[in-house]
Amino acid sequence: MGFPSATSILLKNATVPTSVLPGTDSGEPLQQLDILIDGGEIAAIHPANGQVPPGTAVHDMDDGLVLPAFVDLHTHLDKGHIWPRRSNPDGTWLSALLSVQDDRERNWAAADVERRMDFALRCAYAHGTAAIRTHLDSAPPQHEIAWTLFEEMRERWASRIELQAVAIVGPDELLDAGKLDSVARRVQASGGILGGSVAVHPDARQAMLRVVEKAGDLGLDLDLHCDETGEAESSALRHLADVVIETGYKGRVLAGHCSVMAVQDEKTAIGTIDRVAEAGIAVVSLPMCNMYLQDRNNGSGARTPRWRGVTLLNEFKAAGVPVAIASDNFRDPFYAYGDLDCVEVFREGARILHFDHPQSGAWEWVRAVGAEPAIIGSFDYEAEIAVGVSADLVLFRARNWTELHARPQSDRIVLRRGSAIDTTLPDYRELDDLME
Repeated sequence: MGFPSATSILLKNATVPTSVLPGTDSGEPLQQLDILIDGGEIAAIHPANGQVPPGTAVHDMDDGLVLPAFVDLHTHLDKGHIWPRRSNPDGTWLSALLSVQDDRERNWAAADVERRMDFALRCAYAHGTAAIRTHLDSAPPQHEIAWTLFEEMRERWASRIELQAVAIVGPDELLDAGKLDSVARRVQASGGILGGSVAVHPDARQAMLRVVEKAGDLGLDLDLHCDETGEAESSALRHLADVVIETGYKGRVLAGHCSVMAVQDEKTAIGTIDRVAEAGIAVVSLPMCNMYLQDRNNGSGARTPRWRGVTLLNEFKAAGVPVAIASDNFRDPFYAYGDLDCVEVFREGARILHFDHPQSGAWEWVRAVGAEPAIIGSFDYEAEIAVGVSADLVLFRARNWTELHARPQSDRIVLRRGSAIDTTLPDYRELDDLME
């Protein structure tokens, strides 16, 4: 479907989830609306089939869905697209870690990361994403390369995608006062977020205490990979919640993965959820990557994984914990697939996490790839449809839940400031020379 090029455009007969319309409580999950765009902003929202203002071009949605452009809260832009030169030999988490480490040491000069990162951002932009948070491998000395490049990319992409970055290091770096301070001060200089990855480790609690204290000292927010494992004794998330409460830390805290909770006993899991809610920590689930990696054991293919690898996201949400879902890795040893497409994330999240029933509440979850991560991440972009905001929208021929989730929606129209962008995806062949 084409889209008019005009200053004033009426999206006529649009279907819009009530959950993305701030201040609206119609009692119905979807609403039929006319949306007037003028000068790149949403100028008016009215019930469908209203009058067309004089001099206004019309785009008839024919009951098609309109969503705000997306927010992808947890990605790894520096790792993306290395799969052709460094695949995962058995699909396990440990092999992914070792493969990425080897590729980083061999290849991650600034020019290499820049080209792959730019390619990934062009994919995300074409799919309809307006804001992204990426984790950056930051174990010294990689932190200097990663953060200098990120600053350049953030400026280059500022008018298209709002970018945030998080430093990711392992527990050993978190426990090393000198390395942690070096990374944290580089993050502070870039206006970034402090992070790390902790699962089973003899000093997991101390690692969490160190990073929380350092973030508090420097006034940094936190975003941590927690318990990305199926080893039931892992309790990094519980440690994080405990030290946030005990230290009185006041910054924003996000925990990603939290996979282990699906294999822990009910008492342990519920206790952690309650403590996380008390600490004010938000949680982001990465359904595609976690389902891909977890419970593969030796990766022989002779044994089917017994669990999905995802956290108890429905239970977190029911407990009042802010939740989101996101892409995570793409075309690297941690996840062989993916294209930073939040429609895919939403669709697969519904299937894997089972937030599609009851249907009466399912549309609330569209906020998990939009308004909720925007709030959690304190992005300028708010991912809601309201009068006075930029017309950053994604238009679909699909009219309802099953139509949206049944197909890839490759014919979607992406609007930025009320104008349709080119949604042609970059060709993987652009990166061939980096894979030699």
